[in-house]
Amino acid sequence: MQMESEHRVPSRHSIDQQGEPDDRPLLKPEPELDSKTLEPQAKILESSQSIEEMEKKYAAYVRHDVYGKMGRGKLSLTQKFLLVPGLVVLVPIRVVAGVTILVSYYVICRVCTAFLPPNREREQEDYAHMGGWRRSVIVRTGRFLSRALLFVFGFFRIAETRSSSNEEGQLNNETVSSDQSEKLENPGAIISNHVSYIDILYHMSLSFPSFVAKRSVAKLPLVGLISKCLGCVYVQRELKSSDFKGVSGVVNERIREAHQNKFAPKMMLFPEGTTTNGDYLLPFKTGAFLAKTPVLPVIIRYPYQRFSPAWDSISGVRHVILLLCQFVNHIEVKRLPVYHPSEQEKEDPKLYAANVRKLMAHEGNLILLDIGLAEKRVYHAALNGLFCQR
Repeated sequence: MQMESEHRVPSRHSIDQQGEPDDRPLLKPEPELDSKTLEPQAKILESSQSIEEMEKKYAAYVRHDVYGKMGRGKLSLTQKFLLVPGLVVLVPIRVVAGVTILVSYYVICRVCTAFLPPNREREQEDYAHMGGWRRSVIVRTGRFLSRALLFVFGFFRIAETRSSSNEEGQLNNETVSSDQSEKLENPGAIISNHVSYIDILYHMSLSFPSFVAKRSVAKLPLVGLISKCLGCVYVQRELKSSDFKGVSGVVNERIREAHQNKFAPKMMLFPEGTTTNGDYLLPFKTGAFLAKTPVLPVIIRYPYQRFSPAWDSISGVRHVILLLCQFVNHIEVKRLPVYHPSEQEKEDPKLYAANVRKLMAHEGNLILLDIGLAEKRVYHAALNGLFCQR
């Protein structure tokens, strides 16, 4: 494990450039760890490491709220008393309101896409490239209803700030025309740290971008059509590397298209590849930086007192219930200037990704930690083993 406690704004050439550029596909999966692999590793962790040692090693996935590890900690009588009104009143109301918003938007998408064939390329299909009133209605209502859904979930206010520092996002000191300047300021992709599924709702409410999603999402009721209207790029984790290169090619084309055409749908990418507790920043995959276009870094945090909205080491169902039980949730967003890669970064996506990561860590006061999805799975398996012994 490597951890950096001090962060400085990186220079364009601050990262060691030895080694071959990392040109892996966008969502190249971590090595698959099945139950037969995880269980022995978890037992080794339980026998050789204390809880404190595990939490130091896997600090990015450790929960610190009142509900404890995996949301299954022991609650005081006061905390149990505070939880009851949420379960009895807030959860039913919010579930009904949330489902109503989801169904309403599905109907809008169904009407707007009626009798229109989806755009198809490389086994992908979407409705994000249609124009006219249909696209306008889908985007405007999508942004409004995404914000409404955040409100229903208790995010009544979103604190947004913009960094005035332009040290890393400045344009080259060259004379450019107004059209060229506008193009340079048009990012091909939005890059964000990944803390929760709430991140997606926030970005939908602001810019309604396209995401990378599992192929199974396209077949889900209601959500499937909505994801196609967003222009999601679907990926199958079990596919061979050659198929991933095809998906990566589609993503790169979308990023370049968004950079060249401000009316094209933006790509929203989470280069960490998994969620954390919001205090750390994991290594970036290079897929978002292969297109050699400028990116817009965004940092999201969720301040809390009782329940943390971070989706780190807690089950999805438990997380949703506890989130809906909390009357008020908070979200803070910091938008950095558009980051323009140097010629050296364009030729080395690994350098480009590392510099953007260091900049985001500095601006967001995040700790750099070099672990990933594989370590997260091992940590979850170890926690499950501990709870099973109790």
